[in-house]
Amino acid sequence: MKGLVQGAVAKAVALAPDSWLPGGEPDPLIRHQHGHIGKPLSRIDGPLKVAGKARFAAEFPIDGMVYAALVHSSIAKGKIAGIDTTDAEAATGVVAVMTHENAPRLKPPPVFMSAAKAAGGDDWPVMQDATVRWNGEPVAVVLAETQEQADHAASLVAVRYEQAEALTSFAAAIAKGTKSAQFMGGPLHNEKGDAEAALAAAATSIDSLYTTPRHNHNAIELHGVTVAWQGDTLRIHDASQLVAHTAWSIAQMFGLNEQQVIVTSPFVGGGFGGKCLWQHQVLAAAAAKLVGRPVRLVLSREGVYRLVGGRSLTEQRVALGAAADGRLAALIHSGTTAKTDGNLMPEPFILPTRSAYASETLLLDVQAVELDMLANTFMRAPGEAVGTFALECAIDELAEQLGIDPIELRLLNEPENDPLSGLPFSARHIDQAWRAGAAKFGWDRRKATPRARHDGEWLVGLGCATATYPYYRMPGGAARITLSADGKATIDIAAHEMGMGTATAQTQISAERLGLPLDAISFNYGDSTLPGVVLAGGSQQTAAIGASVIAAHRALVAELLKLAGNDSPLAGLKPDEIASRDGGLCKLDEPDRFESYVSILGRAHRDEVRVEATPPDPLETMHWSMHSHGAMFAEVRVSAITGEIRVSRFLGSFDCGRIMNAKTAASQFRGGIIMGLGLALMEETQFDERNGRIMNPSLAEYHLPVHMDVPQIEVMWTDIPDPHTPMGARGVGEIGITGTAAAVANAVYNATGTRVRDLPITLDKLLA
Repeated sequence: MKGLVQGAVAKAVALAPDSWLPGGEPDPLIRHQHGHIGKPLSRIDGPLKVAGKARFAAEFPIDGMVYAALVHSSIAKGKIAGIDTTDAEAATGVVAVMTHENAPRLKPPPVFMSAAKAAGGDDWPVMQDATVRWNGEPVAVVLAETQEQADHAASLVAVRYEQAEALTSFAAAIAKGTKSAQFMGGPLHNEKGDAEAALAAAATSIDSLYTTPRHNHNAIELHGVTVAWQGDTLRIHDASQLVAHTAWSIAQMFGLNEQQVIVTSPFVGGGFGGKCLWQHQVLAAAAAKLVGRPVRLVLSREGVYRLVGGRSLTEQRVALGAAADGRLAALIHSGTTAKTDGNLMPEPFILPTRSAYASETLLLDVQAVELDMLANTFMRAPGEAVGTFALECAIDELAEQLGIDPIELRLLNEPENDPLSGLPFSARHIDQAWRAGAAKFGWDRRKATPRARHDGEWLVGLGCATATYPYYRMPGGAARITLSADGKATIDIAAHEMGMGTATAQTQISAERLGLPLDAISFNYGDSTLPGVVLAGGSQQTAAIGASVIAAHRALVAELLKLAGNDSPLAGLKPDEIASRDGGLCKLDEPDRFESYVSILGRAHRDEVRVEATPPDPLETMHWSMHSHGAMFAEVRVSAITGEIRVSRFLGSFDCGRIMNAKTAASQFRGGIIMGLGLALMEETQFDERNGRIMNPSLAEYHLPVHMDVPQIEVMWTDIPDPHTPMGARGVGEIGITGTAAAVANAVYNATGTRVRDLPITLDKLLA
């Protein structure tokens, strides 16, 4: 399957969109005419999903397929002393039971995005020995003719363990000593001046401890994979955020060339950092090799909790010292989180603080302890989601001490340049977001004194917080454009669609870049055989794809000029003098000097022209400090009788550069905010420190927001292009969750006078 072709459903005519060159130089191919880009186009895959024709990873039918069920360890550390599969193998429909004793021999998992150990997930062997490393690790795979038969037989596998002493207590681990944490190859430590001394000397100060719990991934679609060996080729239909990375990694483990592993993922039912490479893909491929038949393995909801990592718990100290006028003299953000020894993913909660506010001195530090537990991974806005909770609650506390409006305090401490690197910001219009949002939300109606507003039994409060998330664009992007003789174009890139509207936005971007109507564009993605190594994470996929399409378009223009020859109105022009419009090429400053794609290919007797190109390395962040920003506003109502908390209004005002699609961006903002409401009020993994077992592995016990928990959410944005990014855009996928918990917590304080510094904010903490 060579990607999934997505034909668009609307028509428009436009010139090419804004683009970018390293250092922010204007692209001579640009004519910024808002045509396709920015429009609220509905998702082009919507009709397929509504009609049930969108095929997900666990819906690919293959002849002769068997179904898999996992058996998970029930101890946190030790060895398998014995495993009895006799009853399971005798059960109806069972084809085989795979354990460490008969599993195919695999090489260790390769390092992913790290010079040492795996950054997200772990680098432990997959069912290669008797060692147990966490409570929930797969110890057997049962294969049967039906899923029900496999599930039943899995319950018949008997495992005896030789337990070892496990370290599963956070407090006990801290008592043994912490280690300096690293994230993405760099230390989570920054200093500027003597912050402790400045704090002690400050006219006004606060010094508070904030705690956040573990969180687990709960995408709507369960983690599933359908695997088949076709000769020496391994085909994997996966729910994936990284098809190319997965193909490469699994090829390394099975001793194959990367081209022998084909990973497809046309539709993903939610990702948020959890739909990456875990053991289930590897186990399914090994099991298929063992029995010589295709295998489908879908994790149960409980299985997701046992096998797929999430966000780790944190203890965060935030201390702020300010002069009498509110200007920060000291900003300290430090604390501790937990990880495993096979993992380089401490929760990097200081990340937002690095660029948020101007302060004369700074001290930022993350310490880590290593526990015997499931490895952590990226979870929507890793670091920023929980880091902004602590930082922005502390800013609110300081504003009250100073008697200054919380928004004014934030604007007063806006940095002119990056507080640590000194780099200029590529674009920072958060002040506009704050003022527009405050006016829209009615912030002037807020009472500074807690418990001042009542509505019957309900105490009403308003709160705000800053949202922030960095701009990333990872290397490895590439795109292929095929232009056919009928004037239609196909874009091929190994990108991902997890429900956020990638295919729709990229169809818009490509159509505007090429000067074509939307229905003349087919966007192929979700296939590891397509060009590029693109990761859907870090809110950077849109930039990575956009830069790749820009590079491929440049190559296409050059090729078309060669084909046009001396008989064309474009004769003698160089690629930098050309723009695309109305299904063809024209001179930038002479639009009437034009020839259509159909004409160029027709005269050249070509059925198509195909180009592939890689964009320049992403050097933007070497020259600029780059971030998306937002101003978050919450209104809450708290029952004076029961302590029940209801969020009655929420508004997010964002500054994320140019918005590619107004409808899908608004959906991303709202989705992030809803996830932030869950983080604020209910989401918590219950971890039994006696045995390292997650105790609430279901949606019945792990609480997420439902319709009745979510108010009407308004979103707005500045739509000011960033001159130093592809298309002027910065990420929108993760920023919505940042700042949300703090805005709710600050509103709860304004309503009740009770400051809750421990997430989630449950009614017992208000009644205590």
